[in-house]
Amino acid sequence: SFYEELVSHGVLKPLAAPVEGMVVREGSCNYVAPQGISSVVKYYLEQSGADVSYEQHVTHISLRDGRWEVSRKAGPPEQFDVVILTMPVPQILQLQGDIVNIINESQKQQLESVSYSSRYALGLFYEAGTGIAVPWAAQYITDNPCIRFISIDNKKRNIESPEVGPSVVVHTTVAFGSQHLDSDPAEVQQVILSHLQRIVPSLPKPSSIKCQRWRYSQVTRAVPDCPGQMILHTQPLLICGGDGFTRSNFDGCIESAMSLAEAVKPHL
Repeated sequence: SFYEELVSHGVLKPLAAPVEGMVVREGSCNYVAPQGISSVVKYYLEQSGADVSYEQHVTHISLRDGRWEVSRKAGPPEQFDVVILTMPVPQILQLQGDIVNIINESQKQQLESVSYSSRYALGLFYEAGTGIAVPWAAQYITDNPCIRFISIDNKKRNIESPEVGPSVVVHTTVAFGSQHLDSDPAEVQQVILSHLQRIVPSLPKPSSIKCQRWRYSQVTRAVPDCPGQMILHTQPLLICGGDGFTRSNFDGCIESAMSLAEAVKPHL
């Protein structure tokens, strides 16, 4: 039903573009978000009617008079009746305040067992009208130590247009990401570009480039038994969830969201 709703609103479309080297599981169906994956999140936030504050870096969570006091890097602390944490699990364990003592030893062990792969993503952006002469929309690379995936993104999303310049997205291998996790991004960018040049020598020179370190890319080991969520404190409710409690795909995110919603309902 989630897919049907998103498709009916044009947020998702079935993947029609050719992707070389993709492992297709029997009975599975692949989709693409024409306006980018953030459009899925924006759609649900709009549906919720929630008042959303962005760029709030949470640092401490503590109990104050039966409520949660949440501190952030900038601005005064705020108090809440319910707190739901969905950031990567290692970032939950980095939070300071009473939460450090609230997480019991068994929960701490389960949370510490969660692991993620790390990679770099490189975006190459071109002027409108630039032609990229390759026969595929995206390609999985199996024989390169640096690059795992290349996508001509507007072609993959099926939104090619003469007014909008094409863009190319490159994901590195997990091994390369781990090896260069704390390297200078400018140096890493040059290494990726040199490998890309060898794989797709016909690529024109981009008008701009963005290199993104992706420390928590995909969950390689989730919380044992994939419960979807974990209640850290009941009254007031402090609960965590996300793909670290299921798996890193859209189904995993939906599964965790449903599990979180059921747990939060009695507290509203």
